[in-house]
Amino acid sequence: MTHDIRFEGDLDPALAEVRELLLEAARERQGYGAQLCIMRDGRPLVDVVVGDRLERDSVTGVYSTTKGVAALTVARLIDEERLSLDQRVADLWPEFAAAGKDQVTVGQLLSHQVGLPVIDRVVPLAELLDSRLGAARLASQRPLWVPGSAFGYHGITIGILIEELVRRADGRELRDAHEQDIRAPRDADFYIGMPASEDHRYVPVAPMEPTDEQREEIASRPQGDPLSSLMFGNFEAGAEWDEDGIITNNPAVRRAGPAGIGGTGSARGLARLYASALPGAQDAIASPETFAAMRQMRSWGTDRSLGITNAFGAVFMLPQPRMPFGTLEAFGHDGGGGALAFADPGTGVSFGYIPVPMQYPGGADPVAVRIARTVRDVLAG
Repeated sequence: MTHDIRFEGDLDPALAEVRELLLEAARERQGYGAQLCIMRDGRPLVDVVVGDRLERDSVTGVYSTTKGVAALTVARLIDEERLSLDQRVADLWPEFAAAGKDQVTVGQLLSHQVGLPVIDRVVPLAELLDSRLGAARLASQRPLWVPGSAFGYHGITIGILIEELVRRADGRELRDAHEQDIRAPRDADFYIGMPASEDHRYVPVAPMEPTDEQREEIASRPQGDPLSSLMFGNFEAGAEWDEDGIITNNPAVRRAGPAGIGGTGSARGLARLYASALPGAQDAIASPETFAAMRQMRSWGTDRSLGITNAFGAVFMLPQPRMPFGTLEAFGHDGGGGALAFADPGTGVSFGYIPVPMQYPGGADPVAVRIARTVRDVLAG
C-alpha cells in the first residue's frame, strides 16, 4: 500500500506527478529506494527520498555518473584556455603521439572516438587507482580503430585519459582539482576521492535484484563480443575487492576516486554541481559558451563497445531516442547502477537521481528518464 512506503522531503506542487512515479516504482520493485533532487534558479524544486535504504544526506557510489562530474573540471580548464577541444592531445602529452595517434584531438579523445576502450592486457587494480600507470600504457597503445572513424564507449579508460589531461593542463590530480575548485567552493555533496571522514554516511551499492523475466532477458543478450566483455573486465583486483565485487564498496577505490567509475555522493550533490553548469549561475564553473561547445554532439549512432545507440558531446551524454531525458540543450551522464545527473539550459533545471539497489537494465534507470521527461514537459511549456 502507498501509505506504507516512506516518502520524505520537499516537492513543488507543480511536479506532483514526480511523487507518483517514485511511489509507483517503490510499489513495483522489491527493496527499491532512491534520492531525487531537482533544482531551478538556485533553489530545489524537488529534494526527496523514497524507501528505507537511503537518507537525503546518504552518499553512495554512482559508477559512470562520475564521468559527467569529472567533465566539469575539464570545462573549467577550457574556459581558462589551458585546454582546447580542437588542440592535439600530443601538444599536451607528447607520448600520446605513438602508434598513429599524433593527430588525435582533445575533442575526439573525450567523445569516445580515439579507439582505446580497453588496455591491451589485464592489469592490476593499482593501475586504475594510480592512473598515471594506465595512462602510460594507453599512450603507447595502437587504437582498435582509426581515430575518428568510429566511436565506442571507453567505460573505464576515458577516466584514465581525463585524469592525465588534467595533470598535463593543470598540474594537479583530478581529485584535487575537483575538491579545490569544483566541490568545496559550492559545498556540494559529491566526491571524486571521498575522505574517510565521510564513510559513516556511505551506503554500500547493492547488486541488481532482477525478476525471473529480467534474468531471462539478460541471459538472452548477445554474447561473445571480446570488446564488450573486456571493457569492464581487464582490471584484476583479486583479494582487494570486497566480497560483493562492487567497485566503490572498496574503500581504496573510494579514496582514489577513479574518474570513470569511482565517484561517491548524493543526488543533492549532483544537482548542486550541475546547477553551476547552467547559464546565469552565480557560481558558474565555466561560461555558457564553453558548456555549449562541450555539449555539441560529436558521436552519434551505434556504439562499437556497447552495441547500442549512443550520443556524446565532449564526455557528456546527450538526450536521444533511447534516453530522452531533457531538451536538445541538456547534457549529463548516467551510471551503471541507474543513477542519472544532468543540466538542461532549455528548462533551467539541474537533476540528480540515485536509486538502490542497482536497477535493471543497467545504465540510467527508466524511472529517472520518465521523471526527467515529466519535468521537461512541465517546465518547457
